[in-house]
Amino acid sequence: MLKIEPKLEMSDRFLQIASTVTGTIAKLLYVPVSVTNGRGIVVTSSEVQQIGTLLSLQEQIDQALRIPFRYGSEAGEVIVGMSSHPALLSPQLTQALVELIVQQTTAQSSSNHYELKNQFIHDLLHYQGGDESIIFNQAKRLGIDLSPPRAVILIDAAHYILEDASDLDPQLQALKQQRRIQTIINSIISFFHLPNDTICADLGQGRVCVLKASDTKNLDLWAGCSDRQRHDSSWANLSALKRAADALRVRLHEDTGSAITIGIGRYHPGLEGLARSYEDARVALSLGNRLQRHNHVHCLSELGIVAFVGIADETVKIELAKYLLSPLDHEPELIATIEAFFLEDCCCGSTAKRLYIHRNTLTYRLEKIASLIGLDPRKFDDAVQIRLSLLLRSLTK
Repeated sequence: MLKIEPKLEMSDRFLQIASTVTGTIAKLLYVPVSVTNGRGIVVTSSEVQQIGTLLSLQEQIDQALRIPFRYGSEAGEVIVGMSSHPALLSPQLTQALVELIVQQTTAQSSSNHYELKNQFIHDLLHYQGGDESIIFNQAKRLGIDLSPPRAVILIDAAHYILEDASDLDPQLQALKQQRRIQTIINSIISFFHLPNDTICADLGQGRVCVLKASDTKNLDLWAGCSDRQRHDSSWANLSALKRAADALRVRLHEDTGSAITIGIGRYHPGLEGLARSYEDARVALSLGNRLQRHNHVHCLSELGIVAFVGIADETVKIELAKYLLSPLDHEPELIATIEAFFLEDCCCGSTAKRLYIHRNTLTYRLEKIASLIGLDPRKFDDAVQIRLSLLLRSLTK
């Protein structure tokens, strides 16, 4: 047997399950047991001296039993040595027993991992401070990568997941709901081409969240040239994220045949930023549902006047106001025009006189404002949003 100094590249979870399988089989069958990774290196063994060794081909052939072992995308083998009492169990029965232990241990670990991951993400979305190093270590153990900048996509699939199944036994009903949740998560994984489901979580009540990598690289497929006009970092890539969520909603609708409503949050830096992004998404989804706008994607920047009325946090309102007006940051003439327009009660004739410009010039400026910010000051609802934005933005000066 060749002793090497390998880099045992594997997840903590793979190693934990491998250790449990090794201990259970060795204790039950009184045989030497090892588990190798995909490179044939022993990662755990009932004979400690074997760990970190690479089994030669002849040594692998000489083993009594070799069973494939897989967890997620990682694979290896359970290698069971010869028993000192071969008459106790037939080879067929030994193999069946080992396979059953591997299956049950992996299934139980997967179930525990699923619950731990959901609880961890739930706590992360309600983060209120603490030792970040501990949280990053917990995330690593669960296979969750928190290094990329992430924003929250909150999916309301209650119509599909919680569909009335009162005629079923409670256990069967719970099983049906769990399968439907997994259908949603599998669809998300497929859509975003994710390696696994680690950044998806079941939050209960028919809601599933995704911690979506939201930097330019990860949203490039959905980016548009106009997105560069917005300068506030907390709103960066929001348009691209919304396009991605729109496409995801279509996929989920196709896969479930049910109405799907989505709320998206802005990216904010740090762990606390994930909680802020979740709050953005939660409020957007809640307001969208109250307006009976189901089967849509909602974000704070596109809820119109409702966002200013429904958001309780004044800081968020001011941030929204700055975002809506950000394309005018370097257009002082247009800002002066719109302020004069409101001072004259939105009357074009008197506004033109106040500014000493021709009425056609005023029309040109108002149209330019509409094209830059996507809100037309000559339309009542849009004018209210612009007026509120100007007032809120002035509070920070």
